[in-house]
Amino acid sequence: MKVIAFLGSPREGGNTELLLKEARKGIEESGFKTHVFPLSTMNIMPCQNCGGCDDTGICIYEDDMGQIYEAIRTCDRIILASPIFFSALSAQTKMMVDRCQAFWCEKYLLKKPIPPGIYGRKGLLLLVGGMVKEIGTQGMQCAERSAKAFFRTVSVPGHKTLNYTGVDAKGAILKHPTALKDAYEAGKELVKG
Repeated sequence: MKVIAFLGSPREGGNTELLLKEARKGIEESGFKTHVFPLSTMNIMPCQNCGGCDDTGICIYEDDMGQIYEAIRTCDRIILASPIFFSALSAQTKMMVDRCQAFWCEKYLLKKPIPPGIYGRKGLLLLVGGMVKEIGTQGMQCAERSAKAFFRTVSVPGHKTLNYTGVDAKGAILKHPTALKDAYEAGKELVKG
């Protein structure tokens, strides 16, 4: 089973990365490895909405998205991990998601969705935000909608979401009563069956 993860936080060793690390621990203890794409260190340009992928489902721009396209096409499980910035996915995460317009064209215009493979396709969404109360909840909902569109576009029919608000300072997730255990268990569950 091939598992990939997109780390959308630019803060090294931050809360999003710590959550992802726990999910990966659950996956690795189940006998699988996770290939992580650290989006903030990759050369990914924003989608230009140029229409270059409309007829082929292939983006005409060449950058680090080439390796991401291949990984998405051939994986069985996808983890999307992002902090919440201004009630949305981080810019690094959203840039990668937007470049998946090529998959959208392939699936919906050309009627060639990514096949499910022998394990089927599943996803896990990890979200961490500093805001609390209704603004924090709205940010999670906004990010969840965007992530759901991404997952469905890349033929992941279902995903689990873990989201935590009021977690802002670097390392604050370590003090959350359940977050690390939740992420670990979610990682184990992701690669079951």
